[in-house]
Amino acid sequence: MVMVKMGKGTAGASNIPIIDMQDFPAQSGKLMEACREWGCFRIINHGISPALMGEMKAVSRSLLDLPVEIKLRNSHPVQGKGYTPRNEASPVFEALGCYDMAAPGNLDNFFDQLCVSDPYQREIVTGYSKAIHDLGMDMCRKLLEGLGLSGDRFNGWPCQLRINKYNYTPEYVGSTGAPLHTDPGFLTILQDDEIIGGLEAVHKETGEYVPVDPMPGSLVVNLGDPAVIWSNGRLWSVKHRVQCYEGSIRLSIAMFVLGPKDFALGAPEELVDSEHPRLYKPINFEEYRMLRITNKSPTDAIELLRIKS
Repeated sequence: MVMVKMGKGTAGASNIPIIDMQDFPAQSGKLMEACREWGCFRIINHGISPALMGEMKAVSRSLLDLPVEIKLRNSHPVQGKGYTPRNEASPVFEALGCYDMAAPGNLDNFFDQLCVSDPYQREIVTGYSKAIHDLGMDMCRKLLEGLGLSGDRFNGWPCQLRINKYNYTPEYVGSTGAPLHTDPGFLTILQDDEIIGGLEAVHKETGEYVPVDPMPGSLVVNLGDPAVIWSNGRLWSVKHRVQCYEGSIRLSIAMFVLGPKDFALGAPEELVDSEHPRLYKPINFEEYRMLRITNKSPTDAIELLRIKS
């Protein structure tokens, strides 16, 4: 794939679909087209107030500004589920994480790890986490309905809260903050930086890098590889990266709907027939995450699961 970056501010940015969450079921067709053709889109009127989004951003910045020795306490046995320090692959990027954020006690453990004693900070993070988790489940249900399915098939899927900081400096402008990848989880909802851009999505057909410019008050939704497996290829996982457009701190807050905890993810029987044979082998989420790591394949590991006809 030849990738050509479309300049910041070009018409390409306007091609990212915008979905109005208060206009369903009328928006269902537009949503499914965005999922097939882009694998990413912005949502507006999503129910999370601008005030709460702003407060969450401020609290997140204060947590990411804590001393490294405190941030390192945000530990988890699995890499990437707790604190991610700056490293050789991403020298400007760091993140704090709370795995399975909706499970009882996990947010409290996150606060305790970081010695967060301020009731206001705990209230804001808790409130935002509930709101973004509820939104993620609602988005999953809308995808289910858009594919003609019913039921509550995402109940209990672990979700992860991650707050990201890009420690950009003027010398870093033009460099990459997060390298090209698809997401290993089913679905990501991102509150990106409302001032500093940098998120770029790869156009499915042309391979061009399309800037996803900031739009205050909105959220970005990305589909990951498990969405492709689960939908039997009907949905698209977007390749994307983060570039440094200007030498200022960039902050984003992501919520990942990861995948089922106790069973392998595969396409439901309703999406498999003689005209739509099963495309991918079912796989457990953690197994798929490790497959990506061991094969050093942040963009194409899903092809390792493709069933040869």
